[in-house]
Amino acid sequence: MASGRNGTLYTGVTSQLLGRIHQHRNKTFDGFTAKYDVNRLVWFEVHAEMEPAIVREKRIKEWRREWKLELIEKKNPTWRDLAEDFGFDPLQDDDP
Repeated sequence: MASGRNGTLYTGVTSQLLGRIHQHRNKTFDGFTAKYDVNRLVWFEVHAEMEPAIVREKRIKEWRREWKLELIEKKNPTWRDLAEDFGFDPLQDDDP
């Protein structure tokens, strides 16, 4: 998740992606993503089982920011909000 292109990044793991997107967009929980308005799905991976997903999440969290940006831009060079592919409404673009 990201606040916008090259903005604040959040890496997490969930077994319910659509529900988690909804929570981030609606700021259901006080915390990091609500505070920094991190509500755009810019990259995700699907894993068949939770254990490898958790291992991958922990590894990515240890990465340098530069590597995370490269990972996002390899599959989503325009930082498009991928949540729209799942039927979510477009978010207001804050760029001038």
